[in-house]
Amino acid sequence: MKRFTTDPVIRFFISVIGLVVILFVLKEFQFVFIPLAIAYFLFFVFQPVNKLLAKIKIPHVVYVLADLIILILIFWGISHVFISSVEKMGGELPQYTEKISSLIRTTAASWKVSDPSVLNFDLNSLFAKLDYTTVAGGVFSTTISFFSTSLLVLFFFIFISGGHDKIFEAIKERFVEKNIILSLHMEEEPEAEQEKEILRIKEERAEKIEQTFKDITGQAQKYIVTKFLINLFSGILFTIILFLFGIKYAIVWGALSFMCNFIPNIGSIFSVMLPVLMSIIQYDSIGYTLVILIVLIVVQNIIGNILEPKIFGYQLGINPMFILISLLMWGYTWGIIGMFMSVPLTAIIKIILSNANSKNLQFINKLMSN
Repeated sequence: MKRFTTDPVIRFFISVIGLVVILFVLKEFQFVFIPLAIAYFLFFVFQPVNKLLAKIKIPHVVYVLADLIILILIFWGISHVFISSVEKMGGELPQYTEKISSLIRTTAASWKVSDPSVLNFDLNSLFAKLDYTTVAGGVFSTTISFFSTSLLVLFFFIFISGGHDKIFEAIKERFVEKNIILSLHMEEEPEAEQEKEILRIKEERAEKIEQTFKDITGQAQKYIVTKFLINLFSGILFTIILFLFGIKYAIVWGALSFMCNFIPNIGSIFSVMLPVLMSIIQYDSIGYTLVILIVLIVVQNIIGNILEPKIFGYQLGINPMFILISLLMWGYTWGIIGMFMSVPLTAIIKIILSNANSKNLQFINKLMSN
């Protein structure tokens, strides 16, 4: 029976089944796990400042309340900017759709396309056929989902801020006791010697677990905060560049650049192409649009291929194949939000694996490494 349970093939398939079950649970209960993951990311972002405030004897309630006010202002600011921008875009939509239709018809004629549906393309007629009741229902449900998720994030953030240290202590105590029990089963000693051994093992194991958790938390925190700041810098830079070029809704495109850069590879393409499309619609000039495209691509490459690797120092380098796998896996599990969080989540998993003692987990860590 012992040989059966320790067979490598059996253990492999049990691990695969366990992974599938975990993904199924994460997908089915995403309404809980997504806000929880976002709240923990925000906790890591605020933790350095909160630790500093705690050292200067600022009460816990005060800095958590300050964090909540900042988060509420951020959520309000994002929703306000997007809602007002969508309202403005809605008022100018007929003008934009006519320009897009004209551009498609002109391009089709210059390329000598013979299809009448393309030569007579009219986007406004397609919009006229839409079921606006369904569209309005979708927008309403999306809005409700956004605000309910935001509220859950705030609630989870409050409880995480107060309970993170307690969770850490509980986990540490659990593994310390486990190690002591295993050690006592290994050898029989007098009672007095056992007490000394228990104390030694407890102190040694507690110190090791505490250091491991500090390493994992510190590295994960460093990655999340650094990635957040790099994307914020990218979004601000995109906003300034597009504003200087006179592109409408520059703040919206900058905010999209900030969010899209969390999505590996694909995100940077969207962050560049959407404002470029706006430039074509707004100015109807290929030359001017090409200049904007080149500038945005250069900035994106400097940030993504030079600045970001220099800051991270390649310490969290992940194999591109695993980045793609994580993008597909988290995208399937949590949708677009999962794609946004795919790299941070994968980086955290890699950090945990790199601090593990198991040879199998270290093997997986090496496979994931760049």
